[in-house]
Amino acid sequence: MTGSTTHVDDTDGTEDANEHSRWPIVAAIGVAGLYFGTALALVGLASDVIPYVVGLVIAGSGIVVAITGLGGWLDQAYISQYWRQQISERKHESYEATMGLFLTTDAATFGAGFVYYFFIRVGGWPPSDLPNLLSSILLVNTAMLVASSFTLYAAHKSLERGLRKRFLGLLGVTIVLGGAFVAGQVYEYYGFIVEQGFTLTSGIFGSAFFGLTGLHGLHVTLGVILLSIIFIRAVLGQYSDHRDTSIVTISLYWHFVDVVWLFLVVVLYLGASIGS
Repeated sequence: MTGSTTHVDDTDGTEDANEHSRWPIVAAIGVAGLYFGTALALVGLASDVIPYVVGLVIAGSGIVVAITGLGGWLDQAYISQYWRQQISERKHESYEATMGLFLTTDAATFGAGFVYYFFIRVGGWPPSDLPNLLSSILLVNTAMLVASSFTLYAAHKSLERGLRKRFLGLLGVTIVLGGAFVAGQVYEYYGFIVEQGFTLTSGIFGSAFFGLTGLHGLHVTLGVILLSIIFIRAVLGQYSDHRDTSIVTISLYWHFVDVVWLFLVVVLYLGASIGS
């Protein structure tokens, strides 16, 4: 093609279909429902104004709608008519910019939670119901999540060098590490709730702790699902050194989740324990 740069990639060949997609709106509505339902559930637990079950139903419905929207968006942008596409470098860069914009708004969401936490720290501290936050499971979970960022980076580099088997192996390791992190967080929650009696309703610190770590755990779970989809597509041969847009964008998301976790550990786990 004369006078332009062509980027062969893993996106839909129908440019107009991607630029006028309804799926991002569906996903946004689902996320809004999730947040609204969670807020109602918290209000229901704290008072008798509304049954907390109503909030849980709305939040659960929000998750379903959000996953549906993300799935449709993923199919339209990356999977549909995969082998037919041939797009411009500008289009390739637009997907990265879109992910960057999403992560910016996501950072604002986490930022609101941290502002709430910092606000409650201004009051009486430490709370009387502060559990033992520092444990071996925290250390193991952190090590696994940090390692998963390195394995994902190495997997992408292997793809760029044409090392397909190494790419698949490292991508598989990343998924296992991410899944193990989610399992570790569930185990940590079990210890807090069952063994220490520390729950979402354990004062303002309990709501801040489970709200922030739960939101992060939801992000990791979504990341594991997206990485698993990438793995399946990779097994089918749908990636090469010039067909990697979805890998680039999901890698940005995964590294973002990693950084947020490190901030959570420093501020929420270490900060609360040292401050007490």
